[in-house]
Parts: sequence; C-alpha cells; structure tokens
Amino acid sequence: MLTGSRSMKLERSLKSLPGWLASRRAEFAFALRVTVSAVLAMLVAQLLRLPLPLWAVLTAVIVSQLSIGQSLKSSTDYVLGTIGGSLYGGIVAVLVPHATDWSLIGVLVIAVAPLALYSALHANMNVVPISAIIVLLVPALIHSDPLTSVIDRILEVSVGALIGLLVAVLLVPTSAHRQARDAAAHTLDEMALGLTPLIGGVLDGMAPEAIGRIQDRIGAALATLDAQSGVAERERAARLSSGTETGPLRRTLSRLRHDLIFLGRAVGLPMSDAMRNRLRPLLDDVAAAGADHLRASASALRQGSEPPTMDRLVQALDAYGAGMGELRHEGATLALSGEAAERFFAASFAFEQIRRNLGDLDRVIGEWRQPKRPQPLR
Repeated sequence: MLTGSRSMKLERSLKSLPGWLASRRAEFAFALRVTVSAVLAMLVAQLLRLPLPLWAVLTAVIVSQLSIGQSLKSSTDYVLGTIGGSLYGGIVAVLVPHATDWSLIGVLVIAVAPLALYSALHANMNVVPISAIIVLLVPALIHSDPLTSVIDRILEVSVGALIGLLVAVLLVPTSAHRQARDAAAHTLDEMALGLTPLIGGVLDGMAPEAIGRIQDRIGAALATLDAQSGVAERERAARLSSGTETGPLRRTLSRLRHDLIFLGRAVGLPMSDAMRNRLRPLLDDVAAAGADHLRASASALRQGSEPPTMDRLVQALDAYGAGMGELRHEGATLALSGEAAERFFAASFAFEQIRRNLGDLDRVIGEWRQPKRPQPLR
C-alpha cells in the first residue's frame, strides 16, 4: 500500500514537472546566461592576456540579470562606476606617495572616503570605492604601476560587461516587457482575490487588519510592476524591445487599486436586516462577476489575447444600481445615519469607478494583444 502511494506521488510529480519547468523558464534561462557569460569572459580574458581574468569573470556574472533591460542598466552603471573609481584611485596613487604602511592607510582614506560618500548618495554607483581600492592595492600584488593598474582594471571590467550584455541579448533573452506583463497580470489576480471579501465586507463587516493585508498585497504587486515597467521602458529607449508602452497599463491598474481602497471605506455599512437581505444577492453577483472579469483579464494579458467581455459584470452592476434606486425610491435610505449614508453611496461610487476603469483596462489589454501568426498555406 505504501509502495502504491509513493508510486502515485511520483506519477503526479512527473506529470507536474513540465508545468513547473515552464513556470521557471526565466530562472533557468538566467542560470544558463550566467554560466555562459562566466566561461566566455574567462576565455576572452585569457586570449587578451589580461593580468587578472578574475575581474572579467566576476563582472560578467554581476551584470547578468533576469532581463535584457536590467542587464543593460547593470552593465552601464558598473562600467561607468569602474571608470570613475579607477581614474580617481589612480590619480590619488600617483600624486600621493605611499611607500610605507601608514602612508598607504592615509592614501586609502583619501581615496575611499569621498567615493564612499558618493556611492551612498548614488545607490547604483557602489562599485566606485571598490574600483579605487583595487587600483591602489593590486599593483603591490602583481608588481605593477598605478597607471597600468587603471588601464587593466577598465579593460577587465569592460570585457566582462560587454560579454554579459551580449549574452543577455543573444542567448535565450528574457525581456523586461514580458516580466512587466506578468507583473500586471499578477496584480489583477491579487485584485480578484481581494474584491470578493471587500464586497462581502460592505454588508458583513471586516477587520481592519484583513483590509490592510489585501491592500498591502495589491500594493506590493503594483510596486513590482512599477519596477519592471521602468526596466521595460529602458529597453524600449535602447531599441532592445518593441513592446507596448507600459504607462497606460500602470496608470489603469493604479486607478483600480484606488477604487478598491475607496470600496474598503464602505466596509461594515450599518443597515437594517431587510436592506441587507435585499442587497446581498445583488452584491454577491457583482463580486463574482467582478472577480471573474479580473482573472479573465489577467489571463488575456498573459496570453496576449483579446480582452474578456464585460457583459456579465455590466448586468450585475446594473442590477445593483436598480436595487439601490428602488431602496432610495422607497425612502429606505432616509433612515440611515449620516455616516451610514456616506458609506452607502461610497460603495455605489466605487462600483461606478470600477466599471469605468475596467473599461479602460479592456482597451489597454487590447493594445497589448499579440497579433496572430498567419497560418501556412495548404
């Protein structure tokens, strides 16, 4: 029996393996690029007879990132920081004598202190003081002079950065544009997860901590999207990607997040049992239709397909609006307190904004739609 159970688990694992491998495509591609970059950097450094191939190999690994845009930024920052730090360190080494141990410590202070301050003010330039230290200390190890050390350091880093960038572009390239698409789809999935409990909370209440967790997850997903979008726009600017501009998608998802925040303010609406019983089925339909539409939108975005139809959600929202109108016509809302009436109409306003912004989302998803490949003639 135990053997049969293990066999079933193994069979399930083998069946799920292709899906798991597909979901980790970017990570496997990254590992391949890093390995190839390191090997190529070592070979090229040896062919060029660079004194310390180590720096070329390390640079190739450091500048290798998950996407082309990230590799481009990392390469640019690393090379510029290396050039600046090496030149400054070389100038200090030439102008300030440091034949003794104590004088060497003084030269290190002169070289490192201002560059450390600069790197603290510019987070992408943390290699600057490191380059200066290497230029100052390595000549004593390989019996070289400061000027030669500066030239060697710049050559070694330039070789590694160039190889890392070329490998990122040519070998199983991963675009930040694709990662931004996936991040946007993940944001929509998080919104779908949060929409149902928020709408349910309008009638039944909800702990502030639970509302905060929902908003935090959506906020974290949007932060990831913002970061990936910035890299994707750098790819577009460098002509490394021809993908759709990310700005409209980011702005639409940001507005949808604000709609959900506004909806959270209507949670715990105080009302009579009669009003609650009349609104519950209407709100349940809105929650189900809205969550399904958000998930379908995420799927369409990932696949580059047509946006989903809003018919079901529009019908649910229209039915809710009609139910609200009936309650107002009957005077049921007149019995609500000022705070309750404010929350009551805040929910209606949030739903109208969600409808409008989901319409914008459909338009944006249409812009991200991938053209169908022509079928071969038979």
